[in-house]
Amino acid sequence: MARLVVLTRPLLPVMTLAVILGVAGFAAAIFLTVLAACALLDIVGASVGIAAGAAVVGVIACGVLRGPLRYGEQLCNHYLAFKVLAIVRDRVFAKLRQLAPARLEGKDKGNLVSLVTSDVELLEVFYAHTLSPALIALVVSAGMTVLIGAQSPVLGAIALSSFALVGIVLPWAASKASGTGGRDVREGIGAMNTYVLDSLRGLSETLQFGRASDRSRELGRRMGELAVAERALKGRTAISIAAVSAIVMACDMAMLLAAAWLVMAGAVEFGGAVVAVAALMSSFGPVIAVANLGSTLQQTLAAGSRVLDLLEEEPATPDVAQGAEVERFEGAKAHGVSFSYGGEPVLEDVSLSVPRGSVVQIAGRSGSGKSTLLKLLMRFWDVGSGSIEVSGKDVRTVSTTSLRDVEGFMTQDTHLFAGTIRDNILIARHDADDAALREAVCKASLDSFIDELPRGLDTPVGELGDALSGGERQRLGLARVFLHDAPFVLLDEPTSNLDALSEAAVLRALSDNKAGKTIVLVSHRPSAATIADMRYSVERGRVS
Repeated sequence: MARLVVLTRPLLPVMTLAVILGVAGFAAAIFLTVLAACALLDIVGASVGIAAGAAVVGVIACGVLRGPLRYGEQLCNHYLAFKVLAIVRDRVFAKLRQLAPARLEGKDKGNLVSLVTSDVELLEVFYAHTLSPALIALVVSAGMTVLIGAQSPVLGAIALSSFALVGIVLPWAASKASGTGGRDVREGIGAMNTYVLDSLRGLSETLQFGRASDRSRELGRRMGELAVAERALKGRTAISIAAVSAIVMACDMAMLLAAAWLVMAGAVEFGGAVVAVAALMSSFGPVIAVANLGSTLQQTLAAGSRVLDLLEEEPATPDVAQGAEVERFEGAKAHGVSFSYGGEPVLEDVSLSVPRGSVVQIAGRSGSGKSTLLKLLMRFWDVGSGSIEVSGKDVRTVSTTSLRDVEGFMTQDTHLFAGTIRDNILIARHDADDAALREAVCKASLDSFIDELPRGLDTPVGELGDALSGGERQRLGLARVFLHDAPFVLLDEPTSNLDALSEAAVLRALSDNKAGKTIVLVSHRPSAATIADMRYSVERGRVS
């Protein structure tokens, strides 16, 4: 909770105003009852110093002010909540950019989607309905304790104990009773989202092989487990709410009996006792609001913990902001590079040289470490031992922005964003004009395909590029590389999804446009060797 509170620092004036309005609003609600009691006492001749007429005017004023004050408090609380959520979303996206791609490649996507959407959204309960209400409850309880204590120290002590019991002890007990239930539910929802996302992506394969019923049964089983966890959490919430109501009733009865005993003993005037009892009975609203959040807040705090854990996660390869600049690309080298994923060796003592202006093919079996080598050149990961150099500089000391400016990377699975073909190519250079865009399209042998489309470059690609074939997506990724126009080009299986004709067109495009470029081409196809100046073979993590 303390870590979540820190995020409100830029909006402290808004929270202060919310607390002021909330205290004033609850005071108006409480004194509706207290002033009404004073009016009745004056009428029956047991006045406490407030005339009936003045008390009635006060009741009317409290009734009129209660609505606007409550509205103002809620307006401030929700303004605060949604502003903080905007800040959190911005920080989460920035953190994901820092962590990508090394950390996120092993992260289940559905759970991540759940974290950055529903978990962040759940924080609204904390910021709008917990933080300032807890402060309001503290201030109101302190004020009412002083007011009741002015009538009798004994009654004041009972009031203080009642507020502490309802506002502190019960929420704490409810939170402890919930255990890890909130975290279990949030983790369960994340796992469910991962399974559903996986099922949707593989829906055609599931239908093709008649496994829809199996996936459905598994989904039902997971939903059942999640329902059990949620039912247990809701059950504890119901018990907590019932306990709060019972304890409030018991505290009211304790105050009433204590006040009656003090009046009979002559320790307190009848009017003062009535005011004290009325004040306590009408002032439980703020602490009840906090108490009823005891177990409900568990999911919110679990969601907050998951979000904060992500925000505080250290990237595997931190960006270098003040590193060396690569003014001109002069070639790349790997010296004795070893690398492993989670303790599983992938590359061992690898050394190679990529001279400036050359086309280098890297061949080898699937899983031999070819793609990993490119990612190390991009510094998506840092080497376990050895070094990677670009233009004679260790990439760990080079400014990340400068490194990415001189490198163009195309993966074997080109991701397309929802939008048009134009939008997807312009990701590589958003300020490119139509001439540069058209040139990149031609170099990627995509011009004839685009010319046949009714809307040309403004044709939507569909979600995840579903409107395009695998080869068309791959050539679109190649167009991005050409538009980026980096001197050092890294291509990971650029022709793997292409037929022989399209492959020949792409290889010819690479050969025709290699002037001023240094190209590393990962491909197991023999045809790639026709444009290569040298060839490395990767087998079992070693290069020859």
